[in-house]
Amino acid sequence: MVFLSQIVGRPVRDVEGNRIGAVRDLIIRIRDGAYPLVAGVVAGRGRDTFSIDASQVADISEQGVSLNVRDDSVQPHEREENELLLARDLLDHQLIDLNGRRVVRATDVQLGPAGEQGDYQTVAVDVSPHTPLRRLGLRRFPVGGAGARELLDWSDIEYFASEESSTPLRINHERLSRLHPADIARLIDSVPQRQGSEIMDSLDLETAAETLDAIPAERQADFVAAMDGERAADIVERMAPDDAADLLGGLAQEKARELLDLMEDDASEDVEELLAYEADSAGGLMTPNYATALPDMTVGEAIEHIRLMASEPELIYYVYVVDSLDYDTPLLLGIASLRDMILGGLDRRMDEVMTSEFHHAAPDTAVEEVARLVGEYDLLALPVLDAESQMLGIVTVDDVMETLLPGPWRERIPRLFR
Repeated sequence: MVFLSQIVGRPVRDVEGNRIGAVRDLIIRIRDGAYPLVAGVVAGRGRDTFSIDASQVADISEQGVSLNVRDDSVQPHEREENELLLARDLLDHQLIDLNGRRVVRATDVQLGPAGEQGDYQTVAVDVSPHTPLRRLGLRRFPVGGAGARELLDWSDIEYFASEESSTPLRINHERLSRLHPADIARLIDSVPQRQGSEIMDSLDLETAAETLDAIPAERQADFVAAMDGERAADIVERMAPDDAADLLGGLAQEKARELLDLMEDDASEDVEELLAYEADSAGGLMTPNYATALPDMTVGEAIEHIRLMASEPELIYYVYVVDSLDYDTPLLLGIASLRDMILGGLDRRMDEVMTSEFHHAAPDTAVEEVARLVGEYDLLALPVLDAESQMLGIVTVDDVMETLLPGPWRERIPRLFR
């Protein structure tokens, strides 16, 4: 094993031992899911720079690079897309540590032999903050203890195509997209806008919607504004309507209007209705997606109805018993908890397990009053009714807390219902 910092500046010698230059960089060819092979060596002689194809490399070590050909037989390496210069394109650049779910900075690269073909490959990345001092020769570090290298296996990292590179990169971030959306959101929030947008653009629509919802509100608008309009609209319409309304409310009016026009009619109508309310009111916090049932349904029938609802309910712990399923603002007759429904038996009617005494808010109720009701009566959600007791939506406890808590605490709220 050898480190890039131990190679750069060392001699390049031909098969006869003649020094033909000094190592300035190594070229690797990115291969998804593998340890990239060294594809070439960049050497320098005075002010001249030339590339040597890896097929003519016999050995790479702390002593430098040895070739298997004479100086006059050296064949240049022709650069291709998806090739990186390790020193120029990777060192001191940000990488994603998939295993640690964090953003790190590459300070050195470990290389080793690959099989019996005479090839060399990248093995690990050093992310120790002390390594730049080692590279500059300012300090010697022991093998262990303070100053030891912190190595990440190459298979556990991803790099950014949007980092400056000497050739175009095509990176799909497929492994990154398998992480939990909350982890992806934390990674996005820890990198500059350009890299964050690169990650967002690589996600499928469902994952992108969940990830965007987990990104701090002050940055959501920036990412959406940078997206293609069609993709942004597809993502926003997959978000919960109340979250989508909060997001669009933070955009420039023209951009919000553009996205609403591109969204499906049902989704845009739900969001526009919420945008009509003040952001710090029950109407501004509520979602129109909630679980409903009719009073004459059995518990078993109600559960099957909820399972087949076109819009996934934001909260299923409470089931709202209404007078009709045929219109958007039905009369609220009662509320049943899923606990009471299950314990009461699947054959009981919903009007037998529901309670007709419940607390509610009006759409213009201030968020502080909503919070008081939720806290005082130990509720997970509060229905929002109009003057005729017609159901407009529900406010969930996590949305109330997000509004009232200071910024740093908001990120600690568990998404209990999504």
